[in-house]
Amino acid sequence: MKKTRLTTKILIGLVLGIVVGLMLGGSPQIATDYIQPFGTLFLRMIKMIIVPLVLSSLVVGAASMGDVKKLGRIGGKTVVYYMATTAVAVIIGLILGNVMNPGAGLSIPVDASVQAAEAPRIADTILNIIPDNALSALVGGNMLQTIAFALFLGIGITLIGEKGKPFLNFFESMAEVMYKIVGIIMSYAPIGVFALITPVVAQNGPAVLLPLLKVILAVYIGCIIHAALVYSSAVKIFARMNPLNFFKGAAPASAVAFSTCSSAGTLPVTIKSARDNLGVSESVSSFVLPLGATINMDGTALYQGVCALFVAQIYGIELGIAQQLTIVLTATLASIGTAGVPGAGFIMLTMVLTAVGLPLEGSALIAGIDRVLDMARTSVNVTGDMAGSVVIAATENELSVPKETAEAK
Repeated sequence: MKKTRLTTKILIGLVLGIVVGLMLGGSPQIATDYIQPFGTLFLRMIKMIIVPLVLSSLVVGAASMGDVKKLGRIGGKTVVYYMATTAVAVIIGLILGNVMNPGAGLSIPVDASVQAAEAPRIADTILNIIPDNALSALVGGNMLQTIAFALFLGIGITLIGEKGKPFLNFFESMAEVMYKIVGIIMSYAPIGVFALITPVVAQNGPAVLLPLLKVILAVYIGCIIHAALVYSSAVKIFARMNPLNFFKGAAPASAVAFSTCSSAGTLPVTIKSARDNLGVSESVSSFVLPLGATINMDGTALYQGVCALFVAQIYGIELGIAQQLTIVLTATLASIGTAGVPGAGFIMLTMVLTAVGLPLEGSALIAGIDRVLDMARTSVNVTGDMAGSVVIAATENELSVPKETAEAK
């Protein structure tokens, strides 16, 4: 009952934030000055524990595998699953972009230019995973490098056996402390969600969103389709879990992701929801979810497909099959090195536009509504992380589904 009440409170906070934001549409400064600080406080508390939580949980997760071969097997499954769902998400985005034609007939003056983010070479992306200074990676909050360092620590603990037990005990204790702090922070979540949504709605009221309503609808419809088809099928086929119960269990993390627009920032809630609501084991959730927050960007990839076609249609540029396949490949690979923070998807978009030769000026149109799109895509990113953890746990026989979440026999 307690979990259900928390979910309800978060959703109430979300709805109230939208209502109050619309009411303050004429004076968004009030929302920014007096309400937003409470949301900023929520984000700062979450960010405070991200690095120690990821470090401790991944070290424990990797070490608890007890077998380096098992760690490699689960890691391989996780990467393949995430990359496959990301590719499907881009394809869904492209299909919707072709069917809905969000940019057709739209004439909006573009008076801003955006510098393209240079697409990194594959070799650089791989090399940047390994930190040249582990402490700098931790202090700087570089998630991919923190994950790599934590995995090496966990593997080292496993290989030295009994001598590594005291070191492992330290991280187990640290992880438990972090989980307890997550519980404390989550009690503040409804207020935080309310305070984060209110200024967004106040500043980007319906008048601003109407000219670009079609692209917003395309992204939101795509996110719903992807979640309903891909995630429902995955948990049903691999874990024999009722999809409705899966989404109910994932709801707290999905709601927080919707308001924070940060996969990394939502990670503490994601881990808690996967374990408590979906029955994912500690070893699997500690490994799969931090990795997913870094490389699994289904919602962001779908957004790339819709927005790339949106920009092409505005400028009357026809994208052929080869160019659309380039979008699929670029968006899928770019998701590996994209940080799970607000606005990261927009940086990815400039890479995708550059890859297919589309005008970067078109991305300025997206910038105005990016926050609204970011909420949907981040929520899907996080929901996809949890679906992945359920699938991997089921294939490893480490899924202990709670009674209220299991499919009725």
